[in-house]
Amino acid sequence: MKFLSFLLLILCCCLPAQSQTQDAWVFFGDKEDVATSIANPLTILTQEAIDRKDLHGVPIDERDVPVNEDYIAQVKAANGIAVLAKSKWMNCVYVQGTQANIEDLLNLSFVTEVEYADKDLNFMPGPRNPSEKFEEEHPSRIVYDYGAATNQITMLNGDFLHEQDLTGDGMIVAVLDSGFPNIASIPAFSEVVSEGRLLGTYDFVGRQTDVTGTGSHGTRTFSDIGGLLDGQFVGTAPEASFYLFRTEFSPTEVPVEEAYWVEALERADSLGVDVVNTSLGYQDYDNANYDHSYEDLDGQTTFAARGANHAFDKGMLLVTSAGNDGNGFGTVATPADAPGVLSVGAVDASGNYASFSSRGPTVDGRVKPDIMAQGVDAAVITSSGNVSFSNGTSFSSPISAGAITCLWQFRPETTNAELMQIIRESASLFENPTDEMGYGIPNFEEAYGVLQNLSIEAQQLDANFALYPNPVHNQLMISFPAAEDTALITMTSLTGQILLQQKVVIADPAISVAHFSPGVYILTIQASQKSNTFKIIKQ
Repeated sequence: MKFLSFLLLILCCCLPAQSQTQDAWVFFGDKEDVATSIANPLTILTQEAIDRKDLHGVPIDERDVPVNEDYIAQVKAANGIAVLAKSKWMNCVYVQGTQANIEDLLNLSFVTEVEYADKDLNFMPGPRNPSEKFEEEHPSRIVYDYGAATNQITMLNGDFLHEQDLTGDGMIVAVLDSGFPNIASIPAFSEVVSEGRLLGTYDFVGRQTDVTGTGSHGTRTFSDIGGLLDGQFVGTAPEASFYLFRTEFSPTEVPVEEAYWVEALERADSLGVDVVNTSLGYQDYDNANYDHSYEDLDGQTTFAARGANHAFDKGMLLVTSAGNDGNGFGTVATPADAPGVLSVGAVDASGNYASFSSRGPTVDGRVKPDIMAQGVDAAVITSSGNVSFSNGTSFSSPISAGAITCLWQFRPETTNAELMQIIRESASLFENPTDEMGYGIPNFEEAYGVLQNLSIEAQQLDANFALYPNPVHNQLMISFPAAEDTALITMTSLTGQILLQQKVVIADPAISVAHFSPGVYILTIQASQKSNTFKIIKQ
């Protein structure tokens, strides 16, 4: 009887672990019609996305092909399984179910692996194997009157970029956050809406276009990039175009939010987004079994970090809050740990380190955060439309992201990796980075000078054909590579309509664009052995 009682006790202890709901990623082995999709990229990507990839030499590959919907349907039909999200880059779905039901999915021929959010389960024998996430709001040759935003912009010399007519025009920014209430009715966003620069919205939590969400965090972070109330408040890229994506459910902290976030990155890439701002971070969850340890935050392990690195590889530039755990966990959360992310810490109005700002280095010794910006008493627009002030790296990140967008507008052919390094090298502590401040506060006037002074000869070697100036007012000049003296120029709209075709020779390399309306165009240069594509901004 004693042995039987002991056996029953063991069963009672084990059954809950097997029967309680678990979260997991389920990976698939293949996709359908890969070659056909890659050969016909407009079936899986927008023209804007294709143009951006062409501009930076980013290949369209199997990662761009959607997840097999039949596979997803079979997983959904499995006993006790709920599918909450999917990732085409990693060819997987995020599911909830009991451990037994999830492991049964391994019997499906196309399922190759299961990865549990509870990392302890990934090492169990079997067939295979924040603290507060948001900050408290504290009410407390273009020349703008920046009003309350003056200090946070001039600290970075973002006003210098605006004076060069670099305000984000023609660039596309995605903001990923928890909710964006009242965007359509707030005066600070009226120009974004009326000029058609709010390109789209989507709620990956609720699977709907309404991104009101939970809380007003997204409205405030978005304002630091795209808001404009001249004389009261100006964002760092007030003339950019935007997608707003809700990936967060504020009342809880659960790992499916990492999956929603990656899914939003994939959507952003397919839509041709240039810069992504994320004022979110993940380290501890409501269920402590899902927490990320310091050892997990190596930039390669978490699902969010893996997704961020894919996004970087696809040519986008990701700007992310370092986190607000300087007085708690200590180091940056994920995805700020990813090498493919430019992570931003917080300083006060005088440029001093804010004690709440998460520090570096990463477990593998990399400098994080990358740069710093104002995150103490940062000016924002609230969901009621008023100017107010907030604390947190959630605000230093979009302040930086907007300035980066304006800088990239100047030389959009620059790759994301090149631009990130130029920004780091412009920062105040680049020669002597610290754990608290990373490379320090960037100087966007200095970064602009580096881009401006890149030699045309170097461009010839590195990018074959080159052109300048860009942005352009009236006349583009073509720089020819060695062994080429004639080329065919084709200029199209973003929708692919051919607007200009002409032959250009090395003896007369000028192209007149004076008759084109201001906007963004795609210019392709074709010669006997070389072909290059550029995004042109006509002013």
